[in-house]
Amino acid sequence: MWRAAWVSRHVWVLVGVSVLLVAGFAAWPLDGGAERWLWAAATAGALVPSVARVVADLRRRRYGADLLAVLALVGTLAVGEYLAGAVVALMVATGQVLEAAAAKRAARDLSGLLTRAPHHAHRRTDGELVTVPVEEVAVGDELVVLPGEIVPVDGVLRGEGVFDESALTGEPEPVVRPKGDRLRSGTVNAGAAVDLATAATVADSTYAGIIRLAEQAAAERAPIARLADRVAGWFLPLALVIAGVAWLAAGDAVTAVAVLVTATPCPLLLAVPIAVTGGMSRTSRAGIVVRDGAALELLGHTTTLLLDKTGTVTQGRPEITDVVCAPGITATDALRLAASVEQYSPHVLAAAVLRAADRAGVKAGAAEEVTEIPGRAAQGRVGGRTVRVGRMPPGTAIPEWAAAVRRRGRLDLATVIWVTVDGELSGALLGRDRIRADAARTMRRLHAEGVKRVVLLTGDRVDSSAEVASMLGLDEVQAEATPEDKIARVRRESGEGVVVMVGDGINDAPALAAADVGIALGSRGSTAAVQAADAVIVDDRIDRLADSMEIARRTRRVAAQSGVIGTVLSLTAMIAAALGWLVPVAGAVVQEGIDVAVILNSLRVLRAGRRRAHPEADALLRRFAGEHESLEPVRASVRHAADSLSAGATPEADAAVRRAYRLLVDELLPHENAEEAELYPVLGGVFGSTEPTVTMSRGHAEIARLCRRLGRHLDTSPDGIVTEQIDDLRATLYGLDAVLTLHFAQEEEGYFTLSKGD
Repeated sequence: MWRAAWVSRHVWVLVGVSVLLVAGFAAWPLDGGAERWLWAAATAGALVPSVARVVADLRRRRYGADLLAVLALVGTLAVGEYLAGAVVALMVATGQVLEAAAAKRAARDLSGLLTRAPHHAHRRTDGELVTVPVEEVAVGDELVVLPGEIVPVDGVLRGEGVFDESALTGEPEPVVRPKGDRLRSGTVNAGAAVDLATAATVADSTYAGIIRLAEQAAAERAPIARLADRVAGWFLPLALVIAGVAWLAAGDAVTAVAVLVTATPCPLLLAVPIAVTGGMSRTSRAGIVVRDGAALELLGHTTTLLLDKTGTVTQGRPEITDVVCAPGITATDALRLAASVEQYSPHVLAAAVLRAADRAGVKAGAAEEVTEIPGRAAQGRVGGRTVRVGRMPPGTAIPEWAAAVRRRGRLDLATVIWVTVDGELSGALLGRDRIRADAARTMRRLHAEGVKRVVLLTGDRVDSSAEVASMLGLDEVQAEATPEDKIARVRRESGEGVVVMVGDGINDAPALAAADVGIALGSRGSTAAVQAADAVIVDDRIDRLADSMEIARRTRRVAAQSGVIGTVLSLTAMIAAALGWLVPVAGAVVQEGIDVAVILNSLRVLRAGRRRAHPEADALLRRFAGEHESLEPVRASVRHAADSLSAGATPEADAAVRRAYRLLVDELLPHENAEEAELYPVLGGVFGSTEPTVTMSRGHAEIARLCRRLGRHLDTSPDGIVTEQIDDLRATLYGLDAVLTLHFAQEEEGYFTLSKGD
């Protein structure tokens, strides 16, 4: 409201000045002198608010660029150059409206979050649905979100739902959220009514933290805009000196007024803040809410980037990467048994098991007598058998396959979830916190934007932290860091340049506050991190960090360019006026042209960094990314088949190899062929050439070759594989597993992260 009133006030001043200026021209032919009074009134109309701003500055013992505008307006009135004064007044009023319009545009982008804040919630109380103020909702309450309503607080879904997250992410496509997923407040229910278990109060919800940040962003004027005041420190005395010399040389005060008119600093007063507010508008639409212009300016000077690991460059939650089973047990059986018990467990690893089962299309069975052994395992009866999921029970006999799994877990830095049935080890699920698919590309983009050093600053273990840093090509790792260590590192790095800290946890909040610019991930980040940060990435994509850096650096360049161009042109006009080549009216017109030029240049920021729309490519990328998820069991079957051959040419190994081959032929190869025929030609149009997809096509060819080789192996032994085939079969299967792992990772990082969707 306050910004709307501010814009309205400047519009009324502009309208008044314009009417008086036009009325003066209308009265001019009447030769009664009325035009002079009308133009003088127009000058006074712009002078009064300008004087108020200057007085406010002088009370704070500072002067700025506004003082030059006041001197020019006063000068025209003093020497009777009322037409020049009216033109200057029109210039000042127009510039202020343009500034207000640009700021309003940025504020609209930022305050889009504010206008959607929900005020009521539907709570289940004693079996009835009661509408209550959202402030009365407590953690643990059972809520119902009706179709079309805004989710009032963060919570956990009791069932699958469809949601419009465009208010937070900017993406128009509805998102399907499964049962058990954490839902962010501020999204809109785009499907049927859903039940929600409250996980946070409205004050502690993610959306509330973003709202508070947006309010600050809308209420504060960007400090970088006061660059005009800093330049005025030398520009104002220089203008007065030139005006004084011109007065003495010409013996005419009108010449001095002409100099002051051309020195009116609208390029500085308007171009820089318009560029900054335009940059804030761009970052907001790109998914990053920036607190103020100072943060945006500093972001454009970043030299060192400090990154938390868990939840920042990794997904922040474990995912099952592989399922290994005892002889005679299939991965489907192991997943079904584990999911049957884990569906009743609140543990974070239980959620990973359920997600893995869902991706594999495995439905959890009914479990009875389920109990939780805190910190160790969950146990229950499934189909009359006792199933235990979690850590290995003490004293358990470890067969050869399980020993290999333990070794693999240590080598891969993975957590092993053991599945025992009636006291015997039957399967093992390996879980890891995966690196975000867009993280590596983001790091390359940040280095390309001039970031000199990227440091992983994390409280996690040294080995896992070093592994992540190596995969992402980071410059340094500081692991096992406490909040105090993080603050100390931020302060130490600050002596070398501008430091940006990125994190999402409560333990990151102090470092976020201490850094020159703190950036929090708002989708999963803690409220404390959001409140301490100078900017918030409102969705779950780390590549927004590179987007914001690119926008900030371009904003800085455009702002500096506009300021320099405007100042140089104003100095040139001042010299021309001092030499008598420009009378006050002509000087005012020239200055108006300068203003329009630099303001239009500053508004280029609003167009910066726009991504070409490729709706067909986006749809295909989302489709094939989803297929990658569904093909994980196929990839796991390849590794399982290779492992099973360690026991020799057994019937179980033969069955595992043949099952893997069927899955490869029936599911994986059609996916690869579809990518080659449908996705890659479209990507050629996105990249402007088919060259970037050549190496991926070669990967497809190698995958198909290894599948054919595997098929020939099986064709030569229709009654079962023989001992002579074991070594080559294992080499083929392990090679195929390695190629698939690399190929899938390359596609996910190089192509799928280009999609506008998650």
